[in-house]
Amino acid sequence: MKNHLIVSSLAVLLGACSSMAPTHERPAAPVPNAWPTGAAYAPAVPATTAAADIPWQQFVLDDRLRQVIAQALANSRDLRKTVADIESARAQYRVQRAALLPTVNAGVSGTRARSATTTGNGGGGVSTVQTQTTSANLSVSSYEVDLFGRVRSLSDAALETYLATEEAGRATRVSLIAETASAWLTLAADRSKLALAQQTLQSAQRSMALTQKRLDSGVASRVDVRQAETVYQQARADLASTTTAIAQDRNALELLAGSPVADALLPTALPATDGVVLADVPAGLSSDVLLARPDVLLAEHQLRSANANIGAARAAFFPRLSLTAAGGVASTALASLFSGGAATVWSLAPALTLPIFDGGANKASLAYTQAQQSLYVSSYELAVQTAFQETADALARRGTMAEQLSAQTALVDAAADSYRLANARYTSGVDTFLTALDSQRTLYTAQQALITTRLTALDNRVTLYRVLGGGVSG
Repeated sequence: MKNHLIVSSLAVLLGACSSMAPTHERPAAPVPNAWPTGAAYAPAVPATTAAADIPWQQFVLDDRLRQVIAQALANSRDLRKTVADIESARAQYRVQRAALLPTVNAGVSGTRARSATTTGNGGGGVSTVQTQTTSANLSVSSYEVDLFGRVRSLSDAALETYLATEEAGRATRVSLIAETASAWLTLAADRSKLALAQQTLQSAQRSMALTQKRLDSGVASRVDVRQAETVYQQARADLASTTTAIAQDRNALELLAGSPVADALLPTALPATDGVVLADVPAGLSSDVLLARPDVLLAEHQLRSANANIGAARAAFFPRLSLTAAGGVASTALASLFSGGAATVWSLAPALTLPIFDGGANKASLAYTQAQQSLYVSSYELAVQTAFQETADALARRGTMAEQLSAQTALVDAAADSYRLANARYTSGVDTFLTALDSQRTLYTAQQALITTRLTALDNRVTLYRVLGGGVSG
């Protein structure tokens, strides 16, 4: 009989491993399997290594930028907050997982009592009796035998929530790397614009001096002097605004880095050629790479957690079996508590609870978890669609970037030659100063646009690396 009881108990405990949660099936990605094609997109080529497998140290080629990103990863308060969230979720999961196992407590207790009794000789006498009992036991209090997987489902839900916070941490890390790189590049671009403004200011000063001499000689008019001054004042205003922008760029970079950034790690100017600061990242042929993005994985873990909560809500309709038990020894003397003079004591109190009427609470809980599951299915699909749209936009930008850079560079060359010729014609008295002035303005604007275009090209590399899931490893 004892063996049958042991086998039956083991069968009950093993049955607790079952779950009433629906089987998780990853929703079909509501996006095309291949990247968009068209005039804005370059032909897709196979990728030997996915962006998610490229460490950021290999993507970032400039050693100064590498050190700034490493500083940000070590000191960023945003990243520290995310790590704290991960640790909190891990602790909550461990608390919930502990409910799968019985809680065993050890205790020692003692009682000492004195009572009065009436003697039986009819004399009405009273005698006192003094008793003492000491006991030691191990006890299990209200352990739920998980017959229908309710506790297991709650533990699974907590686990998926913890895993979701880990993916949130990875997403924060990827964003921090990308934002730090973009802030560093923005500072580089503004320093290039500052140098351009200074160069234009000096050129305008020379033009003003030349026209003033021509005015003094009676060759030029005061109109020429005032026109030359317009370029000078424009460059002067740009110099002041760009100086402010550089200070703000550094403040933004140091906020991301979490501490002051050394001057030696700051860029002096934006590089004029590709492949100096950042490597190019191939997108590959299939959009399936997006399923490994941290934000997409986060949404999937949230969906898994919602499925587990449905299992717990379903199990609430069925009986719950809880067990309270204790076993130990008791003795009238403390000295003999753990010797042969002590008596063995035990208690066993199983309880079976069956919900009969709860005012519809269980049904409402189940309906809530099912609605949450539908919500997280939509959230997952939206995360995939957003990832596809971000990547498609970055690919469209990259597909035309080379042509735009080439055209803008040619425009600067043409404007520089035009200004040289117009200035020579004005100096020789062949043409008016207005022509030279227009050429100078065109050159200045074209040079500013070229710096902006180069920044856009580098920012696009950062964006493409981020949206393809790069930055997770390394």
